[in-house]
Amino acid sequence: MAPSTPDTDAIFDALIQNRRDPAALRKRVETLEIILERSFVIPGINRPVGLDAIVGLVPVVGDVIAAAMGAYLIWEARNLGMPKWKIWRMIGNLGVDTTLGAIPLVGDAFDLFFRSNTRNLKIIKKHLDKHHPGTMIIDQ
Repeated sequence: MAPSTPDTDAIFDALIQNRRDPAALRKRVETLEIILERSFVIPGINRPVGLDAIVGLVPVVGDVIAAAMGAYLIWEARNLGMPKWKIWRMIGNLGVDTTLGAIPLVGDAFDLFFRSNTRNLKIIKKHLDKHHPGTMIIDQ
């Protein structure tokens, strides 16, 4: 008898309430983008950085961890039912960030300027604004 595989949908439903609710999804991805790209400010130059750039300072392992955190945004977009071409565009953004970010020193500087998670959040927000206008938030 083969071992049974866990039902991943049941696991995520238990961990994340309102997993398929567009408004809750918007809040999750916006919060994750802030953590990954803008959670700290570099003193002196007042440049916001996040865990993506900080964790990326650790060679190889840091870049893999940053890529995994960025992949969560893509996973959320897939759960939202976004078109495949948008998902592939998001994968491309993350791929460029991960590949160039893995280069020692140059990649760390690149992480400060190429914010794949911010780009991917824009793609998700544009989709939500068009297909789920009730989730739109007016920035002041």
